[in-house]
Amino acid sequence: MLNSVTPEFEASLRETLPQAAFRPLTASYLEEPRGRYTGQGGLLVAPANTEEVATVVRACAAAKVGVVPYGGGTGLVGGQIMETGPMPVILSLERMKDIRAVYPDENVLVADAGAILADVQQAAEQHGRLFPLSLASEGSARIGGNLATNAGGVNVLRYGNARDLCLGLEAVLPDGSILNGLTRLRKDNTGYDLRNLLIGSEGSLGIITAAALKLFPRPAAEGAALMVVEDPAAALSLLAMASRRIGGGVSAFELIGRMGLEFLAETMPEVRQPFADKPNWMVLIDLGLGAGQDPATALEELFVEAFQAGIVSDGVIAQSEAQRADFWAIRESIPAANRKIGAVSSHDISVPLGAISDFVAKGNAALADIADFRVNAFGHLGDGNLHYNVFPQRGKSRQDYEHLRPQVKRCVHDLVHEFGGSVSAEHGVGRLKVEDMERYADPAKLAAIRAIKAALDPDGIMNPGVIVRGA
Repeated sequence: MLNSVTPEFEASLRETLPQAAFRPLTASYLEEPRGRYTGQGGLLVAPANTEEVATVVRACAAAKVGVVPYGGGTGLVGGQIMETGPMPVILSLERMKDIRAVYPDENVLVADAGAILADVQQAAEQHGRLFPLSLASEGSARIGGNLATNAGGVNVLRYGNARDLCLGLEAVLPDGSILNGLTRLRKDNTGYDLRNLLIGSEGSLGIITAAALKLFPRPAAEGAALMVVEDPAAALSLLAMASRRIGGGVSAFELIGRMGLEFLAETMPEVRQPFADKPNWMVLIDLGLGAGQDPATALEELFVEAFQAGIVSDGVIAQSEAQRADFWAIRESIPAANRKIGAVSSHDISVPLGAISDFVAKGNAALADIADFRVNAFGHLGDGNLHYNVFPQRGKSRQDYEHLRPQVKRCVHDLVHEFGGSVSAEHGVGRLKVEDMERYADPAKLAAIRAIKAALDPDGIMNPGVIVRGA
């Protein structure tokens, strides 16, 4: 049983940490981006280094006080806020934001967990390298949170998830001990892989304090195109053709539906759209090629072959970096437009690539039996990750449908499970999807997760209630 933060606990902690570690607990630390949940906390602590993080965790372990790690606050499944239960310590990594070292010849960068993702990208760029993790929230998301949730983003097709971009971790474990795993090695088979255990654990097994990250050579030439397809099945055929023609040069392959374009026109008309008649489906293809290769030529040749095969019906190829940025502005503005409309229920799901078209069709039909919704399906088609979001009709708000939200979520997630997919593709489980874990996860997997949690965090102080209930 956990305890709440008490005045005595706070006083004791203030005796062991500098005054600068304590900050006012403002409302911003108790909110999440979608505005559905409000957290609580007894004390906000912002350590300056790993030893101070360990000091906080040791104190919390001794007093059996919960610890809620806080990165950039951009998580979408409630992992950074705790609505109920004994008042926890909110441990913010915002002061731990240094780029510790860059090793260009090794293609490695070492950063504090509180470093903002965009700053990590910029530090790599200053050394002529690329850190490819890219998200809509990269201007405020912190790398520790990206790793804790195993974030995905738009470049997973080529570079993988956050897990694939990490060589080593430094972390504070639930007893306050420091895991010194900040290795730059690419091969190390000495026992269990604790790095990969902590990545994706959402702060439930420890607090990541620093990471050694993989860098890559920057592509010598980049380009993008928007191509119109009939449906997601045709988009997959185009992806297969692009992969055959261009291979690893395909950095991103994003599916965009008509509803997303209509939402942009409705809420963000300043975002320029290239087609006068909005297509039912289109894809954004982004290439990064080596010296001597021309992305525009590669995309033109791809379009010609796909058009002759009946896979695409229209398209536009970026003729400049500015136009490429305009194409990406369409894709990256869709989440903002979604927020302006206000979703009834949002779903970060993945299904096998070959099942995406059938899933969309069956999902739309099933939702139509519940009510008259607008569905915006879009996302990272190359890795099977679809953002399948359900919205009110024009003239109505999400509050008009709030009573249907649990039914909508269950309908979509049941269908995902039926197709052999995942109800959490890249956002994590957090507190929002604990019930889904219990309903859909393999029983052996769930039992192993609970056993690991009990072994490493027997008192359940680390981000209580995340991933597994009552822990």
